[in-house]
Parts: sequence; structure tokens; C-alpha cells
Amino acid sequence: MNRKIVSMVVAALVAGLAGCGQKEPAATEPADTAALAPPEPTAETEAHGDIGSQPLPLRLAFMSGHVEAGLALYKAGAPEMAAKHLLHPVSESYAEERAGLDALGFDPALFETVSTALEAGRTADDVAAQLAAAEAHLAEIADRAGGDAAEIIAFLMDTVIDEYGEGVADGVVVNAGEYQDAFGFTVVAIQRVPGLPDAQQGPVLEALEALRGLWPEAPLPPELASPVADVNAAAEKVAALVASSP
Repeated sequence: MNRKIVSMVVAALVAGLAGCGQKEPAATEPADTAALAPPEPTAETEAHGDIGSQPLPLRLAFMSGHVEAGLALYKAGAPEMAAKHLLHPVSESYAEERAGLDALGFDPALFETVSTALEAGRTADDVAAQLAAAEAHLAEIADRAGGDAAEIIAFLMDTVIDEYGEGVADGVVVNAGEYQDAFGFTVVAIQRVPGLPDAQQGPVLEALEALRGLWPEAPLPPELASPVADVNAAAEKVAALVASSP
């Protein structure tokens, strides 16, 4: 037997023995909660990998966008899709985003309650009060965090463009999570409009409502999604409006 063949046989035997001597690691969570595990890194986490270095108001707006997407999905009867979005405020994977929130009174227990309800298979109607409390709590924390509304909205529009571009290709939703996040960021931008000067609020709100209308079935993936170019143009219009002097 020549040396090359001997080497191949030895390598195969070593690999086989190594495989036999190892066991699969035990699961660290119950099988029925596997769907609630934090998502693997995606284009979003790569594109916004420096989100932890952003000012607190921007990080909070980013996190709130995930929550709004999750709330909308839960209310639409899509709890499995909602899970990864609603776990954002309590997942260790996104701890950097929450830096400084404790000092503002952020209460993760509200979101843990929602996560427990998801795990138990409870409907959105069953936990309407908890969902409302979680959303109201984020709004309260946003008020305490402050920040420039125009800057926050402009940041969210940039993020909408990035996320939607990752989520849709040729009218097809190729990444539902990114598509849904872009919707959530649009909702948060609408919530920040009252922080703008009075003269800006009407035009910006109108432009944002037009942008939100480009999700034909809200956060649920439709059969035919709005063109990326349309979403980009609508988001850029909002950004231009908040950048202009009132």
C-alpha cells in the first residue's frame, strides 16, 4: 500500500475515533422554546454591527423598531415571526444596545412577560394589556432618553433603506426579518414626529404615513412587495424633510 493511501486510511480512522469519543452537547433550553432563541447573525447585525457605539437615543430607536415589528406581528396572529423581534430587548445578543438604559428605569421584566406568553402560545388578545404596557414603557424610556427628533428620524430612514434592501429583491421578500424590521423602524419614526418643530410635523408625518403604506400587509410578508426603489425614494423624502429648516 503506498504512502498516500496509508495516510488517507490513518486520517479516516483518527476522524472516526474522534467522532465516536464526542457527544453532542446537551440542549440548554427546552425544545418547545427553541423557536424563541435569538436569531443567528444576519445582514442586519453585520450592517449595523457598530450600533452599540451609537448614542443612546439612536440605540433605543433601533431597539424600539424591533419591538414594534414584533408587536405588529403578534397582533397579526404570527407569534413565531414575532418572537425574535420581541426578544430583542432582553436577549444577551443585543446587550450593547441596552447600555445605559437601566439608569433610565428600563424594565426588562415587561418583555420577559411577553416572551413567556409567546412560549405558552397565548394569543395577542389574551395579553393585550401586557403588550400595551411594554410599548408604553418603551415610549416612556424614549422620553427620558431625549435626543434630537430630526437626527433620530434621519437615522431610522437610513436604517429602513438598508433593511428593506436586504429584505426584498425583485418584489419578493427574501428575508422576512429585515422586511419586518424596516416596517418597525418606520413606525418608530412616526412616533418621534411630535419632537420636531411644529412647522415640520405635518409634512413629515404625511411622508412617513406614505412610507408605511408601502407595506401592503403591514409586517406580514406579502406575495408581492413594494419595489425597493419606491421605499428608498419615500424614506429619502422623509430624510430631506427633517433636514430642511422649518
